[in-house]
Amino acid sequence: MSQHATKHLIIGGGIIGCSVAYHLARAGEKDVVVLEKAAITEGATWHAAGLVGQLRSSRNTTRMLKKSVELYDRLEAETGMAFDWKKVGSLRLAATKDRLLEAKRLATMAQSFDLEMHIITPDEAKDLFPYINAEGLEGAAFIPSDGHVDPASLCQAIAAGARRNGAQIRQGVKVLDFIVENGRVTGVETSEGTWTAETVTVAAGMWSREIGAKLGLHVPACAVEHQYIVTEPLPDTDSVKTLPTLRDPERLVYYKPDAGGRLVIGGYEEGTLPFGDDGIPGEFVRQLLPDNLDRFGPLAELAAEVTPVINEVGIRSVINGPIPYSADGDFVLGWQPGFDNLMMATGFLYGIAAGGGAGEMIAEWILEGRPSLDLWPLDVRRFSPHHGTKRFMYPRAVEHYEYHYKQRYPGQEYQTARNLRLSPLHDRLDQMGAIFGSKNGWERPLWFAPEGVEQKDQLAFIDPGYKTYVAEEHRAVREGVALIDQTSFSKFELIGPGALDLLQRLAACNMDKPVGSVIYAQFCNETGGTEADITITRTGEQSFYLVTGSGFGVHDSDWIRRHMPDDGSVHLIELTSGRAVINIVGPKAREVLQSVSENDLSNAAFPFATAQEIVVGMAVVRAARIGYVGELGWELHVPTEFARHVYDTLWQAGQAHGIRNVGYRAIESLRLEKGYIYWSGDLTPDYTPIEAGLGFRVHLKAKGDFLGRAVLEKQKTEGPDRMLCTFVTDAQLPVSGGEPILLNGETVSLATSAGRGYSVGKTILMGYLPRALAKETAFECVVFGDTHAVTRVDGPLYDPENKRLKA
Repeated sequence: MSQHATKHLIIGGGIIGCSVAYHLARAGEKDVVVLEKAAITEGATWHAAGLVGQLRSSRNTTRMLKKSVELYDRLEAETGMAFDWKKVGSLRLAATKDRLLEAKRLATMAQSFDLEMHIITPDEAKDLFPYINAEGLEGAAFIPSDGHVDPASLCQAIAAGARRNGAQIRQGVKVLDFIVENGRVTGVETSEGTWTAETVTVAAGMWSREIGAKLGLHVPACAVEHQYIVTEPLPDTDSVKTLPTLRDPERLVYYKPDAGGRLVIGGYEEGTLPFGDDGIPGEFVRQLLPDNLDRFGPLAELAAEVTPVINEVGIRSVINGPIPYSADGDFVLGWQPGFDNLMMATGFLYGIAAGGGAGEMIAEWILEGRPSLDLWPLDVRRFSPHHGTKRFMYPRAVEHYEYHYKQRYPGQEYQTARNLRLSPLHDRLDQMGAIFGSKNGWERPLWFAPEGVEQKDQLAFIDPGYKTYVAEEHRAVREGVALIDQTSFSKFELIGPGALDLLQRLAACNMDKPVGSVIYAQFCNETGGTEADITITRTGEQSFYLVTGSGFGVHDSDWIRRHMPDDGSVHLIELTSGRAVINIVGPKAREVLQSVSENDLSNAAFPFATAQEIVVGMAVVRAARIGYVGELGWELHVPTEFARHVYDTLWQAGQAHGIRNVGYRAIESLRLEKGYIYWSGDLTPDYTPIEAGLGFRVHLKAKGDFLGRAVLEKQKTEGPDRMLCTFVTDAQLPVSGGEPILLNGETVSLATSAGRGYSVGKTILMGYLPRALAKETAFECVVFGDTHAVTRVDGPLYDPENKRLKA
């Protein structure tokens, strides 16, 4: 077989693969090759509905989709190829009061993302889309810059642009296998010979899981059936051309104007079918699936309620095609852990809307090591291996599909693929009224229903019922003693003669502290952005114990491994399953813990930010005097088999002190009062520790060079251009993050975190301000379309001198 070589090899010639090639070539890369097993567009791209909507729940995902629109606006002039791009706007109907609240929440989000979106009346909606029945509507939302496009023509235009810039697109070439050496893809075996490349990108859509299996990967991407109908021409065919796209989430349907005065009508019903779960049949080239009108019928009936005209014009055709999906309904992007040169670009439910921007971001990721926008919500490292198993991925994908338009409230949990990773305390907490949420497969207590209260979450947009009980848990931590099961923490041991040197290079703070020190550290990249926010205990001269968030273990361990020396002087070992974590907190925590421990737990014998091995009951555990709630407390890291004994011992000892169980929603309110930040929200690779108010954790004098030092040194000397600030109001506002923060009517920030501080009696928001505005105090925030005054204050709001923490 012949040998071929290139610099960048892309597997898959759908819109994503072609867009990656286009942006690499446009950036000046000369050796870019796309391998497509059939012809471009012939997987899922060609039968996509073609809606281009930009608003998503993540600010940076929305920014990425705006980049798609920017590309589609210029592409025809650049390539000379028309692709029927119609920037006619999008309309989202609100058929109930809750749907109007949802639309207002989305409009609030759009404002904070700098995307124009208007809440309009039912009559104004009917003016934009005359075929709708406006009776009973509460209102609608309109985004002028959205639109629709012909997917196959768009993909051909992007491919033409890639070729114009020097990329090769080789069709009819099948990937057969891979050659991997030392964590690097060194060869791609194909039907035309073996390819070598510096980088390999998997953009194979619904085939990505089968491609990944050849590399020993459980790729968390799959496909499900999706149906839409094309109507016969409407009576006034000319008027159809100017219609916006339309979504009616209450009735689970969407509309796109189509050629010849027709409408495309699709939807997201319950119980769609997985596709390819037993392997994708045959070649499956430009194929569709048999239509299932029994399943689509209820959607058609709902659509007829919105647009009665479809009862008159009839159905021309039914399209049932597999569409890519993922284990959480969002994209799978980024460098694959365990490989040096494998880029993932798959799982695109809305690939036509995302194609242009996603290709640009992936090209940046390949060329710069990271994209210009932090895309953590889409990052492959948010997944663990279980996400890619069939029994997790397909049920969860089908449920996500069902909830694509279904009403969802802030904090609502999914029900499929549950009870997967259970703490040793799970049954105990279940018996005590825990309402569980799922995080990275772990069941974690969100809050506890007292006796007589149904053990079921109480959700709403404005005043969810659970807040009453969360406030009581909050007070128990501030005034008494509480236990928190935090077993789901990701936990690692870093050992070896090179361990300290590696941590000194990664961390912005000095890691050369005495054995027994607990060190709060940030790992930065070369631009000073924060890649990890992590707690590290020095357990020996050459050993460290690392603790990070439940969902960050794959991400943080991948960051560490990519910087580890290859001389065998450092080893990273995951201990997540081997240690349960019981956090005992509150002003009475010492009294309770001391009553069951043989060790001296006084402040002198066990200072804050240190760790020791202590006895609790009959168990020896590692106790760390640190926490995330701002009170006296110990994190007890317990060998798993001892966890129930330790919990039961503490629970019994705490009865005289009114001990309580506490869930994660109380943790959120407690940490907001203390101004503690959360990685992926308040702190991301977009922001440095200094900008986030963690300058005291950046040690320039005590250590030598480390990643990001030059940027952080400049910020410490000159001051950062922006800083994380705290805003408060006495009003009880239904905030959850993402709300715009205004100064003199202009959006100047958005809330990175928001919630109620029950001890201080205030609604608290956190958000970044430009340095020039960081001394101002009178701001406003927008919640569900209403504007409220908020005041910028110097934080933290609760115990600013840390007297209670260090008691």
